[in-house]
Amino acid sequence: MPLLEPKPGALRPRGTSGPAPDRVPEHRAAGTPEPLRTELAELLGAEKVLWKVSDLVRYATDASPYRFVPQVVVIAEDIDDVSAVLSYAHGRQREVVFRAAGTSLNGQAQGEDILVDVRRHWTGVEVLAGGRRARIQPGTTVFRANAALARHGRVLGPDPASALACTLGGVVANNASGMMAGTTRNSYRMLSSLTLVLPGGTVVDTADPLADEELARAEPALCQGLMQIKAEIEADPALVARIRAKYEIKNTTGYRLDAYLDGNTPVEILRGLTVGSEGTLGFIAEVVFDTLPLDRELCSALLFFPSLPAAAAAVPLFNEAGALAVELMDGNTLRASVSVAGVPADWADLPKDTTALLVEFRAPDEAGRDACERRATRLLAGLDLVAPVASVTNAFTRDPRTIGGYWTARRAFVTAVGGARAAGTTLITEDFAVPPSRLAEACEALLELQAEHGFDAAVAGHAAHGNLHFLLAFDAADPADVERYAAFMDAFCRLTVERFDGSLKAEHSTGRNMAPFLELEWGAGATELMWRTKRLVDPEGVLAPRVLLDRDPRAHLRGLKTIPRVEAVADPCIECGFCEPTCPSQDLTTTPRQRIVLRREMARQQPGSRVLDGLLDAYGYDAVDTCAGDSTCKLACPVGIDTGALMRDFRHRRHSAREERAAALAARRFRAVEAAARLAVATADKLTDRLGDRVVEAVTRAARRAVRPDLVPQWLPQIPGAAARRLPATRRVGASAVYYPACVNRIFGGPGRRPGPSLPEAVVAVSERAGKPVWIPGDAPGTCCATIWHSKGYDAGNRVMANRIVEAAWGWTAGGRLPLVVDASSCTLGLAHEVVPYLTEENRVLHAELHIVDSVVWAAEELLPHLEIRRTVGSAVLHPTCSMRHLGDEAQLRAVAGACADEVVVPDDAGCCAFAGDRGMLHPELTASATAREAAEVTARPFDAHLSANRMCEVGMDRATGRGYYSVLLELEHVTRP
Repeated sequence: MPLLEPKPGALRPRGTSGPAPDRVPEHRAAGTPEPLRTELAELLGAEKVLWKVSDLVRYATDASPYRFVPQVVVIAEDIDDVSAVLSYAHGRQREVVFRAAGTSLNGQAQGEDILVDVRRHWTGVEVLAGGRRARIQPGTTVFRANAALARHGRVLGPDPASALACTLGGVVANNASGMMAGTTRNSYRMLSSLTLVLPGGTVVDTADPLADEELARAEPALCQGLMQIKAEIEADPALVARIRAKYEIKNTTGYRLDAYLDGNTPVEILRGLTVGSEGTLGFIAEVVFDTLPLDRELCSALLFFPSLPAAAAAVPLFNEAGALAVELMDGNTLRASVSVAGVPADWADLPKDTTALLVEFRAPDEAGRDACERRATRLLAGLDLVAPVASVTNAFTRDPRTIGGYWTARRAFVTAVGGARAAGTTLITEDFAVPPSRLAEACEALLELQAEHGFDAAVAGHAAHGNLHFLLAFDAADPADVERYAAFMDAFCRLTVERFDGSLKAEHSTGRNMAPFLELEWGAGATELMWRTKRLVDPEGVLAPRVLLDRDPRAHLRGLKTIPRVEAVADPCIECGFCEPTCPSQDLTTTPRQRIVLRREMARQQPGSRVLDGLLDAYGYDAVDTCAGDSTCKLACPVGIDTGALMRDFRHRRHSAREERAAALAARRFRAVEAAARLAVATADKLTDRLGDRVVEAVTRAARRAVRPDLVPQWLPQIPGAAARRLPATRRVGASAVYYPACVNRIFGGPGRRPGPSLPEAVVAVSERAGKPVWIPGDAPGTCCATIWHSKGYDAGNRVMANRIVEAAWGWTAGGRLPLVVDASSCTLGLAHEVVPYLTEENRVLHAELHIVDSVVWAAEELLPHLEIRRTVGSAVLHPTCSMRHLGDEAQLRAVAGACADEVVVPDDAGCCAFAGDRGMLHPELTASATAREAAEVTARPFDAHLSANRMCEVGMDRATGRGYYSVLLELEHVTRP
């Protein structure tokens, strides 16, 4: 065992609420049982089979109120893997569920046997026909696909609120639509073709002209059965009329029976049936979408009404005026949204019944937008609008920032309201539709029903389409509260069907919580056709049993998820998964959601539980060590949960008192530490020149084994040489700013393959050229932004250095009269924000007077207007750092790069490189995983320059791509050099 290996027990929950009714039982502590584990490993390869109890637990969740622990998780890489799993399941009478993003709201992404992850290896977009179509892999997010299409002025039809995280495979499988899709732009209407793997292993490409011929050979009984059901439906005029009527409004309850009417061949019918089938009929291996024009001219308004029925009554007026979106948010939703960044704080004071409509018009050009604006403005005069708080304007705007804020609040509905629920309660998201003309009546009835059953739900939805969502919170560990929920659901379903002839699921698909009510909505005859469809396609019932069809009238109450309290920062989490696409470790170990899910399972367990021990054994590496700590999860989370901060706190918990004292001592004596680090880098550089990288790599590997891998960095060939011992000479007199070279740039030199000045020399030179000279304080060496200690959870050292640097900066800048320019984005973030909680009260006052500026912002806003660009490079690819995302500096990075290069490209898959100071040397596998997709984009074509704004991020991208990354300021110095 390494000398300083932390004990897993340090992460043991401080207070458990267990034993919970849904805890993982003791017999599951060993993970996947035999022979299942061995057989799948032999079939697919051991690396594709996740079997530890921690693996099973972290996959036992989605955004729904349900929780089912699989027996095993398979990471499928291709269709061959999927076919092999299906064949195995057939031979062993097992069940299979496919899972991509896990953002589903009704338990569709969970299974109790074999769960197949089809996100990790299933990403990619191929733009076709100039953007009019797109071939998309099922694990690709809607956001990523639209980013590729936007360059062609096109967009996908479906626009779910979870677009940042949900994947196209799930969108099609659930027929998800969103704010603007309605019944005309959803997957059923916009899907051109798909490739489907049937339960028996047959692969069907519905675009293939020979698809029907090949399917008839492979699955004759299926083809015959589909055509038989089609003939039966078409022979019943009343049933045909009923089916057509059901899809005049949004409806995803059950299978799409209109596929039998719209399709003329078995393959065409199968294509339609697959949309909204929730993985019960086959695996969607690829989709081809027809796309829509991306109308960029828009005007929007957030209009406030005194009540929900009053707002609903105004919806038809905007529909008639041609609004593309009319979104509704009730008072509970508006007040909860205050937790979302950018939402006005005074919304917290809105009266209880206040309701808002977000109305948006879009047009291809300014003339079209102006016409929309005139129509919309005329409507406002006749509306019963209110302005109960100061931020309410009740006016249409063209301002993109304001409009973006409106949509941020709307899209955060589920997560913001869910985050505001009482701690320990489970969240239910319901989704129904009524004819739009009856929306106001339905709103009144819903409010009455909620009050009758003791719920005060939040309501929002796509009012233009008669589609409302509401959220209920209850205690799934309390049988009486579960029965209260059950009684409400029975009454709600009867109300929707019997009074309004509505859809019990409008866009979230049937799922586990609506499967028992399928017959109530469709009637016995149509429901039996759905059961026959399932038996035809999947006669052995291998795929996703009980997800869409279930004869148990209480099936929606099975597997309800308790939410035990854990750390306060994590308690608001509703396990929605919005954080996952941004997480650097998503394809290596765990995601922010999974880190929280694992903590909750620990809390469900009793002390001494073998399950708890197994979770703790894995958590150190899987959750804590391989968290980059970049906190981009906080940016993606609508309620701002910072799982990175939680992992830093866990690192602190694992430190011994001796480690904390040593870290504090290093902070106090950082001038000597800095000099020693620079000497070590110089020595290693000389050794590698003489002996090669392998010797130094071997030495550091041995040290890591002896001490602790999370303390001793691994030597990497991409590590730059040592920086010069002396910083450039500057003068304080006449300086426009104080320049603070970060310690990373005082220890490490610039890119070895690029001759020219160092970064400090470049910043000094380019500032001088612009007539904005900078001054480097002589006592800057020996100080640091404190990020070194902050990222590792060394609180004592963090406090020492945070206070020292703020006191020094206050003196350097003459009490904040001069800006402090920092040349590493992570250090800018550290100095501007992360040091604050560790400051004394006196130093917080000093910090508030400082004006801390990132060097890229300094260059873009203060230098560029005064510089002459003398030459440019042809193309540059950028790596925006995660710190720049926190600071909001990406636009300035683009601006500086745009002055240096004729073409500037930011990869669609650009994200955190996870090098995170030295974490890329402590865990090189983390950076390799985090950068894989971005590196593939970068290396797919040549670039003249590879630019970023943080030295260690540049090293990480060097290692990932084999290309030489360097600071954009070095390029700026070069293109402006006389």
